[in-house]
Amino acid sequence: MELIELLPRLHLLRFPVGQAYLWSDDDGLTLIDAGVLGAGRTIADAITSLGRAPEDVRRIVLTHFHEDHVGGAGEFAALSGAEVLAHHLEAPFIRGELPGPPPRFEDWELPIHEEAVKHLPEGTPVPPAAITGVSDGDVLGFGGGARVLHVPGHTDGSIALFLPAEGVLFTGDTVAASPVDGTVIPGVFNLDRAQLLTSLRRLAELDADVACFGHGDPVLKGAAATLREAAAAA
Repeated sequence: MELIELLPRLHLLRFPVGQAYLWSDDDGLTLIDAGVLGAGRTIADAITSLGRAPEDVRRIVLTHFHEDHVGGAGEFAALSGAEVLAHHLEAPFIRGELPGPPPRFEDWELPIHEEAVKHLPEGTPVPPAAITGVSDGDVLGFGGGARVLHVPGHTDGSIALFLPAEGVLFTGDTVAASPVDGTVIPGVFNLDRAQLLTSLRRLAELDADVACFGHGDPVLKGAAATLREAAAAA
């Protein structure tokens, strides 16, 4: 795993598949997504390397139920005591009560997905002991007030988080950056691409300066214009 400082209060945790983000407030930390199966201890070690303790993490916010985003959530929650939050539509899949619906792949996505799966650890994640449901419009207590935005399309209960006071947007997999040239594109491996594009357009209307994606390099300046360009091109 790579640990990369993006801003004084924001770090990127990059895994072989996918990534998570760590936001730092004076009174505690927030983890956005939790990496793959087995990532809990790795995340704890990364936090310790920053001079903080895993117990400083107050909450883990999961953008959607896919295994590269929630695989380490149960393990890290047990280590840290952090509250786990996700959209109520995603909670049954994260808890392992129901199988999550598979993406409706475009033909060109199939080889990309096959390659990504090779890098996922085998096994079944330990689910979080409890999940707090969130909904569109909720405001969470970090980053000066983090707005929850329901952005269906990648999954039915996908969420993004916008920190208006900081100009920072966490898009989950609604948006991605190409690993080839960094171009910002709509997310892939979706349940409903048309719905995802509607969600992308909603995110593009926000006054975000920084955009953090589930896959690919973040945009650290002028993110709103970049998202509008991606929405217009889609």
